[in-house]
Amino acid sequence: MFSVLSYGRLVARAVIGGLSQTDSGDYSLVTARCGFGKDFRKGILKKGMCYGDDACFIARHRSADVLGVADGVGGWRDYGVDPSQFSGTLMKTCERLVKEGRFVPSNPVGVLTSSYYELLQNKVPLLGSSTACIVVLDRQSHRLHTANLGDSGFLVVRGGEVVHRSDEQQHYFNTPFQLSIAPPEAEGAVLSDSPDAADSSSFDVQLGDIILTATDGLFDNMPEHMILQELKKLENTNYESIQQAARSIAEQAHVLAYDPNYMSPFAQFACDNGLNVRGGKPDDITVLLSIVSEYTD
Repeated sequence: MFSVLSYGRLVARAVIGGLSQTDSGDYSLVTARCGFGKDFRKGILKKGMCYGDDACFIARHRSADVLGVADGVGGWRDYGVDPSQFSGTLMKTCERLVKEGRFVPSNPVGVLTSSYYELLQNKVPLLGSSTACIVVLDRQSHRLHTANLGDSGFLVVRGGEVVHRSDEQQHYFNTPFQLSIAPPEAEGAVLSDSPDAADSSSFDVQLGDIILTATDGLFDNMPEHMILQELKKLENTNYESIQQAARSIAEQAHVLAYDPNYMSPFAQFACDNGLNVRGGKPDDITVLLSIVSEYTD
């Protein structure tokens, strides 16, 4: 259902839910993932690292730990296009570029841009659209560099409070910024944003900081205070605890997505835009949960 990818040995002196610590050594991320496809195949990966039309990657390089999520736009299915192909290929390309060292840790927009233009140059057209969020931890500088295009995103939690988070990008209600490749006859008619439009940020992290990166299937169904409640259950930094927290968050969001009486963040947003909506938002859900730890070879 989920897996943990560890880059470097985890040092247990990082304090979860309490005071974070600073250190002069290199940092790394220990990351667990969990997700659910909208078709109820709980935790089943479609191909590679995809949950439904969502996709993700977790990669390392000698200078940085990098991860990302993407949400394929489901509307393409009406035209006979599998939305997961675009998001999945985008994330696989980002992962390959990181592993090959073809990126600059302080410029996650560059990773997204290079990956997108590789897709544009494919001999066989790959049609589709996707949001994307890239998170890079520079090991030496202890800085988190991020790029977010659309309504996926991330939270940085320290001492039980959100100290940094992404900003959602929407053109209008339920229409997020997105990367797209359309057939020639539809160019100009399909919404498509430049990778440079991604909201980018840099933030100094500390040992024990929690970084949650997810697609909108999580954020549309769980408000921030509910996510923080689940993260309080993360009592230590062992693998099992991180796994359990990631699974607990994804499972709760999945249940709420199908509750017709729940006033979800998505329903509240819809009401704010003059629509009479109640209930959760059935959607694919991808959660990457990371702990900032000390890195050793």
